[in-house]
Amino acid sequence: MDDGPGRERLRFTVLGPVRAWRGATSLAAGSPQQRALLAALLLRGGRTATAAELVDALWGDEPPHAALAALRTYASRLRKALGDDADTLVSESGGYAIRPVDGRPLDLDHDHAEQYAAEAEKARATGDRSRARELLDKALALWDGEPLAGLAGPYADTQRTRLDEWRLSLMETRFELELELGCHAEAVSELTALTAAHPLRERLRELLMLALYRSGRQAEALAVYADTRRLLADELGVDPCASLSDLQQRILRADPDLDAPAVSFDTDPAGPAVVRPQQLPATVADFTGRAAFVTELGDQLATAEGSVMAVSALTGIGGVGKTTLAVHVAHAARDHFPDGQLYVDLQGAGHNPSEPVAVLGAFLRALGTPDASIPDGLEERSALFRSILAGRRVLALLDNARDASQVRPLLPGTEGCAALITSRARMIDLAGAHLVDLDVMSPEEALALFTRIVGEERVTSERQAAMAVVGACGFLPLAIRIAASRLAARRTWTVSILARKLGDERRRLDELRAGDLAVKATFELGYKQLEPAQARAFRLLGLADGPDISLAAAAAVLDMDTEDTEELLESLVDSSLLESAAPGRYRYHDLVRLYARACAERDEHPPSERDMALSRLLDFYLATAARMYALERPGDRLIDHMESTNYPGLVFADRAAALEWLFNEAGCLLACARQSSSPDTLRRAADLLLLTKDLAESGADALQYEQANITLLTAAREAGDQHAEARFHLALTYVRTLSGRLDAADENAKSAMLLGLASEDPYVSSSAPNDRGIIANAQHRHADAEGYLRQALSAFRDDENRQAEASALCNLSRVHLDTGRVDSAIELAEEGLSIYRRLGAKRRLANGMYALALAYTQAMRLEEATEQLTAALAIFRDSRQRFWEGMTNFRLAEVELAAHRPATAANHAEQALTALRGIGGDSWRATVLTTLGRALHALGQTGRARVCWQEALATFERLGSSDGTAVQALLSPTVVA
Repeated sequence: MDDGPGRERLRFTVLGPVRAWRGATSLAAGSPQQRALLAALLLRGGRTATAAELVDALWGDEPPHAALAALRTYASRLRKALGDDADTLVSESGGYAIRPVDGRPLDLDHDHAEQYAAEAEKARATGDRSRARELLDKALALWDGEPLAGLAGPYADTQRTRLDEWRLSLMETRFELELELGCHAEAVSELTALTAAHPLRERLRELLMLALYRSGRQAEALAVYADTRRLLADELGVDPCASLSDLQQRILRADPDLDAPAVSFDTDPAGPAVVRPQQLPATVADFTGRAAFVTELGDQLATAEGSVMAVSALTGIGGVGKTTLAVHVAHAARDHFPDGQLYVDLQGAGHNPSEPVAVLGAFLRALGTPDASIPDGLEERSALFRSILAGRRVLALLDNARDASQVRPLLPGTEGCAALITSRARMIDLAGAHLVDLDVMSPEEALALFTRIVGEERVTSERQAAMAVVGACGFLPLAIRIAASRLAARRTWTVSILARKLGDERRRLDELRAGDLAVKATFELGYKQLEPAQARAFRLLGLADGPDISLAAAAAVLDMDTEDTEELLESLVDSSLLESAAPGRYRYHDLVRLYARACAERDEHPPSERDMALSRLLDFYLATAARMYALERPGDRLIDHMESTNYPGLVFADRAAALEWLFNEAGCLLACARQSSSPDTLRRAADLLLLTKDLAESGADALQYEQANITLLTAAREAGDQHAEARFHLALTYVRTLSGRLDAADENAKSAMLLGLASEDPYVSSSAPNDRGIIANAQHRHADAEGYLRQALSAFRDDENRQAEASALCNLSRVHLDTGRVDSAIELAEEGLSIYRRLGAKRRLANGMYALALAYTQAMRLEEATEQLTAALAIFRDSRQRFWEGMTNFRLAEVELAAHRPATAANHAEQALTALRGIGGDSWRATVLTTLGRALHALGQTGRARVCWQEALATFERLGSSDGTAVQALLSPTVVA
């Protein structure tokens, strides 16, 4: 802040080293005694300190003979250091004070922290817990190490103790807010470290117990209490405080009041984003009729304010206007649901209806739940969803449901909330639901809708023709809307012309029938009015699987440039035959997609154009993925051993843009691969899956990635294509190794190696032995591992695959490490890392750093190991590689444990458990739990350590792993005592 032209304001810090600043320039605060004087004056809030008080503050009971003279000297030097602001140091009444000369408050970090803390208390009192946490974070961020660092004297000692205690108190309040906001999983790692640093602070132990309990770790929570009771008895000869003992009893009886509270805040726990979701689609401006249904459904939703949850299920054929009516009613009822409205299209009429577990994940995020706090299972997510909605008034619009079983887990379940469901199936088995059967419009309503879209003037003069039009539409709202929209867009047409077109049975299916045929008749009307280019686009784009399609991918399907493609797609959006999901992205309603495909089968000539369109899409994805792969893995020869493409892909400005494309297009890429199961596309599909194998490491898409490979592997076997079969086996090896299913992975790798040799595929023939070496080493078959890896290394060098060569060297380093050859392990890892550096392979560089760090750890070069792992961790996080992020945190925990820093080790182990949730497999989770137990045991938390080891042992025994032997030894009485 400027005080005037060329002059910046003074600021001071005491929550760390005592410093003075002018703007960004540090001022010389002098010797420790001089800085102690400055601190004593700063912490008096502008009040004058007498000379005697200052002497006592600096020297206590043993001041030097010339204490007053020294005091004056320090004050003089401080004034000199302050320069133009020397008047800030005031001398009066034989003492000194620091006061701003401009009348504004002193710019002191301590004062800012007090202000943030006070504002946080007010925010919490008003229920704005997220804002309170944000303010406390700002307050705590002002600490810069030890307060009054390096200062001696009784005053500095007293103030340091006070400031440390204040900081801990603020941290406890912040953790209370974390738990109130449902962020218990994230709180565990930091609370574990803090309880280790302050073992006798019972409030921290209490918060850790609650965080563990709410994270589903009840046994560990009880173990924390047992450790605390033993520690207090040994150190102080006292029992735990009443609140801690009470919490233990409540955990033992699973007190429901201990469950995560309902989230009733206005902002996201992780930040300021709104958590009162407003997800309803826009209601149509020309909504017409349905007055009785609007009243009936509105009255039903209003009952949610009473003592029950209101559930209404709206049923009817496709195109009858279920969604339009439901959205209109939901908007009208918004005042009854001030805590938000949720919406999802469950895609129940298509081949791939939405899984309730995925929908619940999206709902929980919309309600402010951090990803790390969202459980994996359907029942757990459903329970958390209901818990969060308890005490809130939220409406959930569940559109296009398949059946009652899909809907049940998505129901709020508490009074004050409501669910409005649309479905083609009548949900007679949905208990307690208010069922509404929606039929076609009445003739009057249909004509009113047609008139609102076309215009009063054009309809009034041709009323009879207008009635003929809506009659030909079967009074089906979607058909009427399509016909009216086309007429409105063609000013030269009269209503009579449209009526004659619809009256021609050759242009219209006879009359509305039940099921899909009725929907097909409705869409036929709009489709037949399309221009030839529009109709071709409509047909061909419907062939592609996937949740939606990008403009660039659509251009590939149509073999057109993006500008012309966009114009066509927007015209289809205007015709209500296509939806604009987001800028540059388009999607079909599921029933419209089925109709578009039927049109393609019937109308696309020659029929081979259908296959050519999908082939161009596959080429587009393959060429683009190859460019992404080249940026991500420079020097890797896969792109030189893949099938050629006839359609170009996107060009990326940098690696970050390439990764963004990969993860944004994951669903579309995997859908395209699954769809490419014909003999002439199988090899390109195999290449696409190998190029996008980062999806297997991210966690979010690992299951879909594996399923695509399984499906296509079967197709390759049936086609007798050994080349494609080998590549699918190789991809499955990768994903199954990551998830810890080593036996299955080895079978895939063995098949890949044999098929790769038979089909003379140099990429597979070299990569499969590398994978078998990784697996063999993990299974402690070290001789086999070394043989495979040396075979791979030779093959990679023959193929001039430099990046893969580096990978094999790092893997061989691990074998040497596990067989006691530490020096050669370091040399091999350094050689691999050097290759990665020369290639500029940032992502793979992290893997090299990881391998070298393992060797450094075994050599007890711990600081170097930490340096390598910390750098690797940053790269893995930037690359969205959750598996490797978790593994790197695990290795950091091992390093910290070896360096006798168990608190930091426990923190890293907790972060590893969080990152590896849902990926990595049970074996790695058990391994991390073993290390976490070691860290906790070193911290004296033997009860909680034992719980971790017991869980790890049970997992290893269930998996039949020999690693359980070491854990069994840890559980022996001599270790846990």
